[in-house]
Amino acid sequence: MAAPSVSFRISRSAEDLAETIHALSQRLVQLEQRLVAMELQLASSAQDDPAELESLSNVERLLQDCRLLLTAESVPLKPDSVLPRPQLQQQLDRDTEQVQVFPDAA
Repeated sequence: MAAPSVSFRISRSAEDLAETIHALSQRLVQLEQRLVAMELQLASSAQDDPAELESLSNVERLLQDCRLLLTAESVPLKPDSVLPRPQLQQQLDRDTEQVQVFPDAA
């Protein structure tokens, strides 16, 4: 009677092992699906928004203009190199219109 008992234990161990392998395989599939979903999310968030890039470009240009103005103030200007006030105001208005503020940045 010892033989059937060993055979039963071997069969039971093999069945347990098969169930464990199946559970691990399912878990692996779930993890691979999560990985693919996270990679897609990362790829979609990494794409640059053209409107945001344009706005950042405008901000960069305004910063450069401000830096130029600051350095120009420290250097004495010739009277003929100064823009008339209406032209200066029009340029400032154009620059201000081009800057877009993002609602989540506030």
